[in-house]
Amino acid sequence: MIMEKKPSKTIEVRQSVTLANDRAAGELRDRFAAKGVWVLNLISSPGAGKTALIEKTVENLRDEFSILVIEGDPHTSLDSDRINRMGARALQINTLGGCHLDAAMIGHALLNIDLEKVAAVFIENVGNLLCPAAWDLGQDATCVLAGLTEGPDKPLKYPETFSLADVLVINKTDLAPYLPGASAMLLPNALKINPGLTVFETSCIDGSGLLSWYDWVKDMMEKKQGGRARA
Repeated sequence: MIMEKKPSKTIEVRQSVTLANDRAAGELRDRFAAKGVWVLNLISSPGAGKTALIEKTVENLRDEFSILVIEGDPHTSLDSDRINRMGARALQINTLGGCHLDAAMIGHALLNIDLEKVAAVFIENVGNLLCPAAWDLGQDATCVLAGLTEGPDKPLKYPETFSLADVLVINKTDLAPYLPGASAMLLPNALKINPGLTVFETSCIDGSGLLSWYDWVKDMMEKKQGGRARA
C-alpha cells in the first residue's frame, strides 16, 4: 500500500524566547525609575577588567554616591568580596554554570534592598561576549569592556554585543606599546559595528582615562536623580 504523502507545514514561532524576561525587566526598570536609581550593565570577556573598573569607580565616588554592585559568576564570591572591601555593598549571584544573568535573578537579588538609599546599581554580568547581550536587566545603559590583550577582532566576532551597547570601555591601555595592532584597530572595528558608541580608553593600573569615566558615571547618576546626589 502506498501512503499518500501529506504536505509539510511551516510553524512560525512568533513569541520571543525572552518575552518573560522582558516583562520582568520592564518591571525592574519602572522600579528603578521610581527611585531615581541609575543602572549599568557591564559585559565583557573574562579578565577584561570589569571588577577592577568597578573598584576604581567605587573608590572615587563612594563619598558622594551610594553604589550597589551585583556580581554575576558561575561560582565563588571572589569578585563581590573585592567590591565589599572597597566600601560598597555587593550582592553575589552564582549561576552554577549559566552563561548570563536574567531579570528574574536581578529582581530576586534586590528583594530586601531599600533603593531609596541607592544612587546606582552596577551589574557585572557573567564573563562572556555572547549570551548576556540579549537579556534585558532593566538597565539604563549597557557597557561593553574590551581589553587590549583580547586583540582587535572582538567587535567583528561578536557584533551583536557591540551593536547593542551604549558605551565601550577599551581597558588596559597601559599595554598599548606592547600591542600596537590592537591599539590601532580595536576602536575602528568597534565603531564600524556601532558608530554611536560613547568611548572611554582606560587603564586601571596607571589611571589614565579614568577621570573622564568617573565624570560620565557621575553625570548619568545625577541626571537620573534629577540632580540630587545621595550618599
